[in-house]
Parts: sequence; C-alpha cells; structure tokens
Amino acid sequence: MSEPEQISVLVVDDEPIIRAGLSAILDSQAGLTVVGTADDGEAAVEACARLRPDVLLLDIRMPRRNGLWALAELGRRGLLGPGRSHVLMLTTFDLDEYVDDALAAGASGFLLKNSAYEELTGAVRAAAAGHSALSPAVTRRIIEGHLHARQRPSDQELARLADLTERERDVLRLVGDGLSNAEIADRLVVSLHTVKTHVSRMLTKTGCQSRAQAAVLARDTLS
Repeated sequence: MSEPEQISVLVVDDEPIIRAGLSAILDSQAGLTVVGTADDGEAAVEACARLRPDVLLLDIRMPRRNGLWALAELGRRGLLGPGRSHVLMLTTFDLDEYVDDALAAGASGFLLKNSAYEELTGAVRAAAAGHSALSPAVTRRIIEGHLHARQRPSDQELARLADLTERERDVLRLVGDGLSNAEIADRLVVSLHTVKTHVSRMLTKTGCQSRAQAAVLARDTLS
C-alpha cells in the first residue's frame, strides 16, 4: 500500500513560541508536515517561492511586512491558487476589515489563534484540497452580510463576470452561499465531476485564487 500524500505547510508568525507551537501541532498529525517557518511577510514570500508549500499558515499582524502585504505579493508573483499554494490567515484579532481584505486578496480561510486544534488541522486539510476554511464566527458574519456594505458592484468587478456562462454564474452564486461541490451537484442536479469542471472554469475566468475569494466576489456582485 502506498504512503498517503503529505500536505506541506509553511508556518509564518513573528512570535517564536507560536511558530514552534503551531509547527508541533501540525507535525504531530498524520499527513501533515511543516517544511519551514518564517517570521515576517517578506521572509514568507521568499520561503513560499523556494519551498512551494501546499498551505501557508500566515499571521496578519507582524512587524516590517505584515501578512496582508505578503498575501498580495504572493498573488502578484503567481504563487497562489489551484496547483500552487493556499493561504490560511491566522490572527488574534477578529476584525471585519482583516477578513474582507484577506479573502478578497485570495486567502482560502481565516482562523483565530484561539481555534481548537481540530479546527486548525481541519482547516489546513480543507485549504490544501482547495476548499474554503473559515472559523464559524467569521462564516456567520459573511453569510449575514456584516462585512462592510457595498452600494453597487464596481465596473471592474462586473467585468470579471463577463465571460461566465449562465451555469458558471449559478455555480459562483452557490459558492458564495457556502455550498460544497457535492451540495452544488445536488442543487443543480448534475454530477460532481461536472461541478468541479464548472468551479475550475469559474475560478479561472474570474481570476479568483480560491473559493473564498470567489465567495466574496459573488457577495459583492450577485447579491
């Protein structure tokens, strides 16, 4: 029997104790391995380019270059998205502007540092599989529309939808509602393979690097 594929993780936090603790937790789990650590955003980008981890666990508040800067730079360098790296933002601050900025920039999820071990490791596995991974509190706020209100979508946002087929718009809307691929398949009465194809094409056409980023786009343009 072949060995299960390992999920590689890069842990980024400016506090040595937190880096060590997170690394120990993740390394203790079957199928997860920490391939490196970094202590600020600039070091995180360089380590990601060198190590190409499946998942970055990236703190938001750090000196010098923070996590949001690093996330934007990773996107600019083409290091995020399917077949590349996925980012989970980690912070002690459950603040709306951080959530919105992180998801809009392509983060796959957003976790608080007081999350349970099981939630942390589950989120890493979900992100590696290309799924959204949000703490329940953050998910509730997004669904309830408590992130900063938008009066109308911008022309730039609407242009990202221009090439979508009607079915791909349906899929984007359902991703925005938080449905999994299996749930979307049930809702649209199509196969799981068909949904995966539609999701992949929708992400490519809209330029979204994660399902979470697509969900933000759906919320801002289709709600």
